[in-house]
Amino acid sequence: MLDQLQTLDTRLLLLINGHHTPFWDGVLWWASQTFTWVPFYTALLVVLVCSFGRRAWVLVPLIAVLILASDQLASGLLKPWAHRLRPSHAPGLAEQLHLLHGYRGGPYGFVSSHAGNVFALAFYLFFTARHRLPWLAWVLFPWAALVAYSRVYLGVHYPSDVLVPALLSVPLAYGVGRLYAWGAARWVPLSSAPYPPAA
Repeated sequence: MLDQLQTLDTRLLLLINGHHTPFWDGVLWWASQTFTWVPFYTALLVVLVCSFGRRAWVLVPLIAVLILASDQLASGLLKPWAHRLRPSHAPGLAEQLHLLHGYRGGPYGFVSSHAGNVFALAFYLFFTARHRLPWLAWVLFPWAALVAYSRVYLGVHYPSDVLVPALLSVPLAYGVGRLYAWGAARWVPLSSAPYPPAA
């Protein structure tokens, strides 16, 4: 069973990585870089502060807690436990991949921190802001999917490396979202909040 899953994972990787063009090389290399998204994160922060008022003082710091927890789950726990080589480091497979700019990443790839972090943020803001900012999900989930897809396209992750953390991010984001609801009700009650609470 595991061998069959590995075979399917590898075939999907080669299919995605093999359909490369100069245009998509540029777009997905750009999408995979952390600093690319600084203007996006800045705009998102402004939107959250303007929309949540004083409750943003609870909502925004918990994003840092969420990302730290997500990153530690991926890099501190699952990668050392699984010891699964990235495809870009796998003997016999790396030579078949189209690797841009010689980028190979670290030795282990299960699971993707990039995918885990972006999906954790997307689900967290879906749980906490979907009633106040219903359009935000239409931005965050395509963004998270683009980042995750770019990691497979670049040959540094198998599809399962990005799918598993996307799934694991749901309970993690939900738990931090409940922490936000508790903290907002405790420290910024309705009588002092300039806007109605997010459900």
